[in-house]
Amino acid sequence: MKLPEGTLAELIDGEIFMSAAPRVPHQGVILNLAMALTTFAHPKRLGRVVLSPMDVHLPSGDIVEPDLIFVRRENLAIIQDWVRGVPDLLVEVLSPSHPERDLIVKRGLYARNGVGEYWIVDPADRSVQILKLSGNRYEPAGYRKGDQALATDLIPGLALIVDSLFE
Repeated sequence: MKLPEGTLAELIDGEIFMSAAPRVPHQGVILNLAMALTTFAHPKRLGRVVLSPMDVHLPSGDIVEPDLIFVRRENLAIIQDWVRGVPDLLVEVLSPSHPERDLIVKRGLYARNGVGEYWIVDPADRSVQILKLSGNRYEPAGYRKGDQALATDLIPGLALIVDSLFE
């Protein structure tokens, strides 16, 4: 919290991880996903989409900055000055400089903290891996690519074509 404002950093297992600002393709994917989720979920009052940079203070004491956060209507109280608690869905877009952080470190961290669903977007493969919490670990719940629809029980009725994220 004492780092200069605007510093992209996360606190995971007592270690500070700093990141460079994301590149334009990465931000384009997040913007497309955020617009699609917001356009679908907001009018139905299903929940709220929050974009990075936004600190998420997890129950473990770790502080992360996922690329996209979705909180269902019944859990909106966790959205305060920062997000304080367990979001329903977290999305990370793989970074070419540190994919292992999203694929391994954050996957385990999010599962231990009870995040119900975790999506990993791979711009190089133009795909989305869907992981759902089962006990204290994630189980694969789908791999979507191309003209396949991305859906979640958290946002009933959503059917987002994966290719649209990369336009």
